[in-house]
Amino acid sequence: MKLLQPYREGSWFAVPLRNGGYATGLVARLSPQGKIMLAYLFGPKFERVPTLEQVQGLRAGDALKAIRTGDMALANGRWPVIGQSERFDRADWPVPVFIRRADALKRAWRATYSDDPAKPEREVSVPYETEGLETDSLYGYGSTELLLTKLLE
Repeated sequence: MKLLQPYREGSWFAVPLRNGGYATGLVARLSPQGKIMLAYLFGPKFERVPTLEQVQGLRAGDALKAIRTGDMALANGRWPVIGQSERFDRADWPVPVFIRRADALKRAWRATYSDDPAKPEREVSVPYETEGLETDSLYGYGSTELLLTKLLE
C-alpha cells in the first residue's frame, strides 16, 4: 500500500534555519514523480513553526526566492507541513525563468520549465552577463536551509 505524502501543490511548510528559528515556503509545483518541486520561499524569521493563519496571506511577489529544490525534507518531516492553502491557483504562483551559466565557457542559457520542475521545457542562449534571473540550480534541503539562513541574517 502506497502512503500518501502529507503535502501537495499549495502546501505551506516551515524551513529550519541554521541559526535557529524558521522561514516558510509554499509548494508551487511538484514533479509528477515527486522528488523535485518549485518552492516559493519567504521571510521573516519565526521563532517557532508559524501557523497557517500567519503565512497564507503571503503572495508570490512577497517571496525572497523561487527555487527548484528536492522534497526529501518534506517527505521525512524535517520541514514541517504547516497546512494547505484555502484557494491555491497555479496562475498566482508562476514558474519563473531561470538562467544557467557555464562559467568556463562564458556562455549562458535562459531555461524555462512548464509545470514539471524536473524537466526543462526550453533553453535559449542569452548573453553571459544577463541579470535579473534566478540561477537554474537544483537545491538540496541543506543548501535551501543555508540559503534562507543567509538571506534572513
